[in-house]
Amino acid sequence: MHSLRWLDLTVVVTYLIAMLGVGRWFARGQTSTEAYFIAKRSIPHWAMGVSIYATLITSITFIAYPGSAYAGDWSEIVPGFMVVGALAVVGLVIIPFYRHAVGMSVYEYFERRFGYGVRAYSAFAFTMGHFSKMGFVYYTLALTITGMTGWNIYLVMLVTGAVTIYYTVIGGMEAVIWTDVIQGFVKVFGVVVCLGWLWVHMPGGIGHAFHLAAQAHKFSLGSTHFDLASKRNLWVLSLYGFFWYLQKYTSDQTLVQRYLVAKTDRDALKGVALGAILCIPAWALFMLIGTLVWAYYKQSGTVFPAFIDKADKVFPYFLSTKIPDGLAGLFMAALLSASMSMLSSDLNCLALVGVEDYYRRLRPFATDRQRLTMGKTLIAIAGTLAVIVAVIIAWKSARVLSFYFTVSSIVAGGLAGLFLLAFLSPRASRKGAWIGIVACLLFTTYATLTKGASPVVNLGALNFPWAGVMIGVVGHVVLLFGGLIGSLLYPARAANEAEAAQLRALTLWGWLERRRAERAAAARKAA
Repeated sequence: MHSLRWLDLTVVVTYLIAMLGVGRWFARGQTSTEAYFIAKRSIPHWAMGVSIYATLITSITFIAYPGSAYAGDWSEIVPGFMVVGALAVVGLVIIPFYRHAVGMSVYEYFERRFGYGVRAYSAFAFTMGHFSKMGFVYYTLALTITGMTGWNIYLVMLVTGAVTIYYTVIGGMEAVIWTDVIQGFVKVFGVVVCLGWLWVHMPGGIGHAFHLAAQAHKFSLGSTHFDLASKRNLWVLSLYGFFWYLQKYTSDQTLVQRYLVAKTDRDALKGVALGAILCIPAWALFMLIGTLVWAYYKQSGTVFPAFIDKADKVFPYFLSTKIPDGLAGLFMAALLSASMSMLSSDLNCLALVGVEDYYRRLRPFATDRQRLTMGKTLIAIAGTLAVIVAVIIAWKSARVLSFYFTVSSIVAGGLAGLFLLAFLSPRASRKGAWIGIVACLLFTTYATLTKGASPVVNLGALNFPWAGVMIGVVGHVVLLFGGLIGSLLYPARAANEAEAAQLRALTLWGWLERRRAERAAAARKAA
């Protein structure tokens, strides 16, 4: 363990004070739920893009990516490349569709297609998944900082949690977006600092480091042999990445909410594209850091202390022992920014889901001011609960929460399949959707309990045979086709032609018809 030097401490404290200041600055304009949750649709596309990038680059990225590259190769970056394929689908159709089909919550769309029950289920699935993620991010952040400084892990979680909750509560989505922008640049600077030090101090020179890494196949993207049972298989990682980002961009409030804050459809598309363009090289740079740290220690002959027992601990150890005074503080600020940007986004989105998908249903006549107050209250509650989850992980270890994480992964499965069912099939019915959801839950439960070398339930030859990351991929497919089959058995019946037209308008085919009609009208007007 190492104590943080005074200059590093000054940098970290200055960063935290700056985040509080941004929250205070934007607190003045938070007078309505529209301003608080979607920033009055006034955010420029470049800020939206940097915000998406900042949200996707978390403390897990800072630690897990270098750790993965240090221990193995670059195969873990393959899912990130699939963001381009998902974006090609999302950008052309789904972004403009959502900006006209929903008000603030993406789960409004599921209610309009399949009723409130499906909306409540999808919102609950989102909430479960993000609570577990937030707690884990708080924990990994605190664990890394504690490893670098020797500070008390619980104190780190409480301080970072309090600062994040405060500026998110008072500043709303505008504070989230603009702190994300600042944090995005801080992250870039932290990466540059680390790479620059490695470039200058690498034993034998940087060229020799690349040569060693190439000889050891450290730049491999995984096996190209088609094997769904191998987690490090290129095809498995590609399928996982595509469906993961398809779910993120179609049914995850944290990203869909970004579409809604942009001024125009075109700005929304440009912002999402910018976010993806920024993320891919950032992921690659974190992988490169892990590879270069491997080359550095391979040539230096360093003997690690006993507490460095995992690859994920090597990079924090490197930072605490090699990066000079002041620069370590800058990287610490970058690490804090990586966590706080994701956490603030999640808190704002969870509050929006709570207000729009549940509170308004329970209190339909609540005023806008009452909804705004409830949103702020929910952020405070959600942030506090996330810190408590992180404290429990640190106190009792992650194994105590394994059941919770298992349940959340089961419940959160299939949302991309649910969206595809709603968007692609005009004949999809409410009962069909529920049949698909139940089929997905049953499959995900079975696969989660029977996967791996030491399954919770051992069914022998009937165990889930593929890599664990394939559970989510298959879950989406099961929900989609289960819903289609269920809709054939229980077809949707519109009360009249007007209702049938409204349902069709909520699908891809209805959207395309509307766009053709708009273009034809514009052409006639121009003529």
